[in-house]
Amino acid sequence: MFTGIVTACGQVAAYTPRRGGGAQLALDAAGLKPRPRPGDSIAVNGCCLTVERARAGRLQFTLAPETVERTALRRLARGDQVSLEAALRAGDPLGGHWVQGHIDAVGTLLGLKRLPGSSPAGAGNYWLSLRLPEALLPFVVWKGSLAVEGISLTVARLEGRRAGFAIIPYTYRHTHLRALPPGAPLNLEADILARYLARWLETRPSPKKHSRPAALAAARAVVP
Repeated sequence: MFTGIVTACGQVAAYTPRRGGGAQLALDAAGLKPRPRPGDSIAVNGCCLTVERARAGRLQFTLAPETVERTALRRLARGDQVSLEAALRAGDPLGGHWVQGHIDAVGTLLGLKRLPGSSPAGAGNYWLSLRLPEALLPFVVWKGSLAVEGISLTVARLEGRRAGFAIIPYTYRHTHLRALPPGAPLNLEADILARYLARWLETRPSPKKHSRPAALAAARAVVP
């Protein structure tokens, strides 16, 4: 479980596709605290991965074919920046929202632009816009939470399949968003509460309809 609050940025040391699907991923992540150990869960651009090896700040992961096919991690290449978050521990502050690290869909970056009147690059406010996949629309609401590349963001504008987010200077400086070009695929995870509610509404039994006399008769049969 994660919160969508990025704690460090890392750099891709190697991304190697495997024959038959999947890939091997190596990251330089010396800034990630506490220092990860084999078996730990780390959110890499919002995708929960298990550390296989950890040595001198370098982490190695195996990506299953499902992960490569369903997420934007397949775009990674040596030298790319990634946003990292260690798994939530009991007692840690929940600064963002509940994030599982299970990617629901991949969106498309439309742009990340500095807002007019903001201070110089890196110190001003920015506007992030992206295109949502059709399947994710039922789970995205205005002023709701959405994990974008593992970053907990609030939907500030929602027009059809286009969503907009206000990016503060801290988020701009401490995540990898600034390094992504327009058109880049983005990992998206909807709020877990929205997913469970949608599933409940989909599978709940249809309510039985009784006329008022029938309901009264049933009540009299139970209560003498």
